[in-house]
Amino acid sequence: MLVVSDDRRLAAGLAGGLASAGYEVEEALGGEDAVRRERTFRPDLAVVDARPAGPAALALGGRLRGAGDLPLVYLVASPTDGEALAAFEAGADDCVGHPPSPAIVAARVGAVLRRSGRRTAGTLRVRDLVVDEAGAGAYRAGSPVGLTPTELRLLATMAASPGRVFSKTALLSEVWGFAQFSPNLVEVHMSALRRKLEAHGPRLVHTVRGTGYVLRP
Repeated sequence: MLVVSDDRRLAAGLAGGLASAGYEVEEALGGEDAVRRERTFRPDLAVVDARPAGPAALALGGRLRGAGDLPLVYLVASPTDGEALAAFEAGADDCVGHPPSPAIVAARVGAVLRRSGRRTAGTLRVRDLVVDEAGAGAYRAGSPVGLTPTELRLLATMAASPGRVFSKTALLSEVWGFAQFSPNLVEVHMSALRRKLEAHGPRLVHTVRGTGYVLRP
C-alpha cells in the first residue's frame, strides 16, 4: 500500500493501521514523492489524502495510475458532499471521510482490492481451520463445514487477519461492500457461522465486548 498525505502524523496513523492489517506500506509526503515511490515500490493500491490540495490532490491519482490500473482510495473532508463526487469523477475507487478510522480504511482497502482482482483467492489456515477461497469451501479438523457464500466471505475475511478485532462496521464494508447496512446483518450471519464451526470443535470466533469479533489464532 502507498499512503500519500502532506500531513506526516495522518500518514503515519494510516500506514500503521494498514500494517497492522497485514499490508506492506510505504508513506509519501506530497505528490512528487508519491510518484517516485510508486515507480520503485509498485503498490497494489494508493490511499490519497485529497483534503489539503483539492484539485491538485485529485489530479495526483491520474499521475499515480498512469497507463496502469492502480486502485485508489481517497480521503476527503466528508464522504457525503461534493468532495466525494469530485473524487469519484477523478477516478477514485472508494472514499473515506475525515477523520479516518484505521479499521475502516483497512476494510475499504480490502474491499477495493477484492473488486479489482488484486487480492486473489487462496488457502487460509488458522489452527485446525482451512478456508479454501478458490474452491469455495471450509474445513474444520478435516471435516467440511457447510457455509453459505456470505458466511464463507465472512470467515475468509477474518481468517486472512487472525487476531485482528473486526468491528461490525468494518465487516459490513469489507464483506458486504457497504457500511450503511444494519449491524444486525453481521450478528445474524456471525451467529450461524459460529454454530457451524463449533459443530466441529471449540470456539474460534470470539466477541470482544463493545468492539467486535476476532478469530483467535
